[in-house]
Amino acid sequence: MATGNWTRVNEFILMGFSSLPAEIQLLLFLAFLTIYLVTLMGNSLIILLTLADPMLHSPMYFFLRNLSFLEIGFNLAIVPKMLSTLLIPDTTISFLGCATQMYFFFFFGVSECFLLAAMAYDRYTAICSPLHYPVIMNQRTCAKLAAASWFPGFPVGIMQTTWLFSFPFCATNKVNHFFCDSPPVLRLVCADTVFFEIYAIVGTILFVMIPCLLIVCSYTRIAAAILKIPSAKGKHKAFSTCSSHLLVVSLFYVSLSLTYFRPKSNNSPESKKLLSLSYTVVTPLLNPIIYSLRNNEVKNALSRTFHKALALRNGTPKDIIG
Repeated sequence: MATGNWTRVNEFILMGFSSLPAEIQLLLFLAFLTIYLVTLMGNSLIILLTLADPMLHSPMYFFLRNLSFLEIGFNLAIVPKMLSTLLIPDTTISFLGCATQMYFFFFFGVSECFLLAAMAYDRYTAICSPLHYPVIMNQRTCAKLAAASWFPGFPVGIMQTTWLFSFPFCATNKVNHFFCDSPPVLRLVCADTVFFEIYAIVGTILFVMIPCLLIVCSYTRIAAAILKIPSAKGKHKAFSTCSSHLLVVSLFYVSLSLTYFRPKSNNSPESKKLLSLSYTVVTPLLNPIIYSLRNNEVKNALSRTFHKALALRNGTPKDIIG
């Protein structure tokens, strides 16, 4: 790219879905707004349930609560601006706003990778070492695993965002995406970005693929342990304790892989936008649904909480105590 013809960029224009007719954009706005609100309510409900119900005070639901916090943060960082680009003609985002959005995108994305790995380790311990599970997965260990999951997002987000936004940008400031993702912003840079791209590849391997390998190793051991269980009922019970997490992991990594690990020749901006919707909009919506519909403990906790709230409203102390 040319290095002499560039100007200081103070804001960016998010192209989003501007190529679509206004009527289609309005329909997308209504659909995404509905999904956004349901996502926030669903994940908030998971957080409240796992805090309020004593039966859900276990390591699995502690990590699920952390996952719901991540999904809410991820949605708040991406979706509101996307909704505004569908509704109003002005789709600009400030230089600082774009950098901030990208930072939180990396922070929450990397943290989710490590948190899913911690959840896989929790399921591995529960199934492969059930007698030692309460000792191994005590409150202190869970807190350390959660902290270790949240921490990598800070340096990754700061490093990648600071480095990318220190480059000079070309005269154009149009980002061909609905949020400030690294690849479309990188295309606007007027400088040699070879070292940055190498860093991005290495960072992807370290902070995305390593947690994925840890998850694969955990589930390989889990599968081997389940196959050794003699009864079909025992196998089904053991598998049911990790099926929800396995489904969430599959959705997350499949959508992520299709977006960032496809050959560039097959990765047009429009197809990438559609794929990006899977992990920015769809997956955060499905997580609470999967854990609610496929988990009897969560459904029972929801029923108990509803009855307690109803009893409290009607002023029946015996029902509340019971």
